[in-house]
Amino acid sequence: MTERDARAQLWVGTYPQPGTAPGSGESIWRVALGPDGAVESATPAAAATSPSFLALHPSGRTLYAVGETPAGTLTAFRLEDDEGSDDGVHLAPAGSLASGGDDPCHVLALGDAVWVANYGDGVAASVDVDPATGDLAAEGVVAHPGVGSGPVVERQAGPHAHFVAAAGDDVLVCDLGADVVRRYPAAGADAGAPADVAAVLPPGTGPRHLVALPDGSLVVVGELDARAHVLVRDGDGWTPAAAVPISPAAEAGRDYPAHVTLSADGARLHVGLRGVDVLAVLRVTLVDGGAPVLEHLADVPLGAGTWPRHHAVLSASDDEGDQAETVVVALQDSSELATVRLDPATGTGEVVARHALPTPPACVLES
Repeated sequence: MTERDARAQLWVGTYPQPGTAPGSGESIWRVALGPDGAVESATPAAAATSPSFLALHPSGRTLYAVGETPAGTLTAFRLEDDEGSDDGVHLAPAGSLASGGDDPCHVLALGDAVWVANYGDGVAASVDVDPATGDLAAEGVVAHPGVGSGPVVERQAGPHAHFVAAAGDDVLVCDLGADVVRRYPAAGADAGAPADVAAVLPPGTGPRHLVALPDGSLVVVGELDARAHVLVRDGDGWTPAAAVPISPAAEAGRDYPAHVTLSADGARLHVGLRGVDVLAVLRVTLVDGGAPVLEHLADVPLGAGTWPRHHAVLSASDDEGDQAETVVVALQDSSELATVRLDPATGTGEVVARHALPTPPACVLES
């Protein structure tokens, strides 16, 4: 294996600088991470307007970026060979479409479709793609309007689609504004099809992101109540079974959970917590015939005023064969990438490297 191949390669989506208009210099960045967690190179790979979230087609040939603006966009970039670049990859624009709604904030790439969560108006939208290449279909997007509201008036006056996850032959959409998880067929859904509510969260939860556990249960993080909600299978849907604070330091209305990931062995959750600005680590215990149990293990301080918006977990074995866990966190307000090394046994960790970017990072994607 060459030194180039041994490095972790990341795509990073960004926001414009605060106070500047979208399209004022933000880009999709290509970042190489060394074995010690430090950034070895960081290069703007493609100029784009507010490319706040990215996804890679399963073929590995196309990268998608949302344009998080009031009239949202979805743009595809073809990954082309380029021996002159640091890692031999070049991004070439391969088409752009309206996202189907306002302020798209998340994108999910499946083999034959791409799904977009439009936060501004709650629309979940899909577009067919070529399964071999990921090329966008010419017909455009199919928009599925969201419905509903919640009790936190300033945040839940209407639907706010925030996250899309694959679930068998369906996709699940976290709706922060309506306190529900909606469900649609992953392919072939009709435009304007009514929402199938797969789960209803307690009022004021503000469901943001979710992960599926090995037993089929879900963990949904509530942005507005700062809790992790365990949802267990109930017929063809899910029902809330338990909820725990993301961290003992978390306070609803002051601290806001962002992204959640599950460790490769299914034993831990990692949650970015904005406000108190930590990476919270929780243990997951599966229970035969019962709801999974979540237990807070540790908080990793990321620095005051950093606002951890998203992260990616990189797992690799060390020279002794033990599983190491590295988490790269996009710190929006300090405009940095932070590399965190975690002890899988205790959940404790520390920031081992930081790297400043000229525009605020919003998404970290391993490639």
